[in-house]
Amino acid sequence: MFPMNVVVCVKQIPDPAAPQSLEPGTHTLARSGKLIMDDSDAYGVEMALQLADAAGGGEVTLVSMAPGGETSGLRTALAMGAAKAILISDDALKGSDALGTAKVLAAAIKRAEPDLIIAATESSDGYTGTTPVQVAELLGLPSVTFAKSVTVDGQTVKVERQTESGFDEVTSPLPALVTVTAGVVEPRYPSFKGIMAAKSKPVDTLTVADLGLDASTVGAAGAGQEITDVAEAESRSSGEIVVDEGDGAARIVAFLETLKVI
Repeated sequence: MFPMNVVVCVKQIPDPAAPQSLEPGTHTLARSGKLIMDDSDAYGVEMALQLADAAGGGEVTLVSMAPGGETSGLRTALAMGAAKAILISDDALKGSDALGTAKVLAAAIKRAEPDLIIAATESSDGYTGTTPVQVAELLGLPSVTFAKSVTVDGQTVKVERQTESGFDEVTSPLPALVTVTAGVVEPRYPSFKGIMAAKSKPVDTLTVADLGLDASTVGAAGAGQEITDVAEAESRSSGEIVVDEGDGAARIVAFLETLKVI
């Protein structure tokens, strides 16, 4: 066994239980105020802690990108047991697309020199599912997605990768990036001792310039997409009630024919 240093990508998002709003003029989700750790990332944090324990040592480092120097979500993960965090916070990052985000995360992760990188399969406020594999590509590392089980044996990571028909057994040399599915482990609840300890754990806050990135390649300036309009979803109209007077089946067939279902 050897000490294992694991980086976990943690996304801090607006509380899904609270009313959401859009940034004026940008049609992007407002992210001002307190943010929380995305529930999907709790599985990655727990997986990383268990792997570090199984290796007999090492530490877990969190990497996150958030506005306003926000650390509330990171403190939750630190309270679970992570050792430290790297936060990238810069106004130049507003409007970043998935690739822009990947560039920032990859640059920060490179500084940590991890043995393994863990991320959720996708975030609950974006659902692109592309950022982790983009990070791996930018770092020149192998990636294994949809992991339902992860173990490390020496310099090799072994993954049971979820598929529609079951799972594949995949092995990869380290360092590598693995995305985990919900349920891969049962995340622990932060203890009171952990919550108090998290307040003093280091969070290294960086800017785009600190990472050596060109600001024109990230944020809205570097995004390959633009949201031009947002509209409320149409309200659902009430359905038609069919009273069967002996012709119910024929009327249902006629209705399905209008939908070109049959």
